[in-house]
Amino acid sequence: MADLSVNICGVDFKNPVIPASGVFGYGREYEELFPLEKLGGIATKGTTLNRRTGNLSPRIAETPSGMLNSVGLQNPGIDHFIEKELPNLLTKDTVILANIAGSTVEECVKVAEKLEPTDVHMIELNISCPNVKQGGAAFGTDCGMAAEVVRNVRKATSKPLVVKLSPNVTSITDIAKAVEDAGADAVSLINTLLGMRIDINTGRPVLRNNVGGMSGRAVFPIAVRMVWQVANAVKIPVIGMGGVSSGRDAVELMMAGASAVQVGAAIFTDPYAPVKIIDEINDFLDSKNISSVRDIIGTVKPW
Repeated sequence: MADLSVNICGVDFKNPVIPASGVFGYGREYEELFPLEKLGGIATKGTTLNRRTGNLSPRIAETPSGMLNSVGLQNPGIDHFIEKELPNLLTKDTVILANIAGSTVEECVKVAEKLEPTDVHMIELNISCPNVKQGGAAFGTDCGMAAEVVRNVRKATSKPLVVKLSPNVTSITDIAKAVEDAGADAVSLINTLLGMRIDINTGRPVLRNNVGGMSGRAVFPIAVRMVWQVANAVKIPVIGMGGVSSGRDAVELMMAGASAVQVGAAIFTDPYAPVKIIDEINDFLDSKNISSVRDIIGTVKPW
């Protein structure tokens, strides 16, 4: 059995596998299937200052080797999360990353302030949300906006701050360096790619919101490329995600430079995917006589 433990921003993970935000809820449904203690961590459903009902249906659609979603950050709000969900999560002997979002810098700051006195281990700030004060452009698509929201959230919390990056940009390394300079302790990437499908019989988009975020196996090579680029551009840890469906995928992302991986769409086709991936990482390491998963991080040898 290899040593699967990793340390990110001073926080110890028993293994590098984390269900991604938005696919695992707050863990209640999945703990009926397996002990949540098996996981390295859990990234919670994206949580905002106030309750959100989300977008109108249809808001999920299948695509070749993936899916589109436009759920719209449906969630019960930060107060409900702190009072009803976080206490249960904190009993599970795994790292809890509270994923937060907001439509303004001020909203993001208020959510972080509410989490500060709690025992949540880390905050994951989603900067793919539209900034309503800047014409609806996502915080994460502009270096200035990304830095501003991170700088202000950094002031609001002493907890390790992971910033979740959007891939819908010209240069993800520029965004990564901007949030690093603004105080991010780590970055996670990639969030979903913007996509669209049309029902040719009705002539309407398959999603009520017209466009949505694409995830699943089809985006994996893009994730590998962006994780590799970012890991070579910043000094802070990188958490990789985007189409991870197997232990070999996880190993590949870690070789590209990720210190841990998040698993998203794969959970919809196999709810046991995260625990299978943990076992598959160990099997790979054993087959190569590698004693620690930390020894593979960033070991890719470019031509």
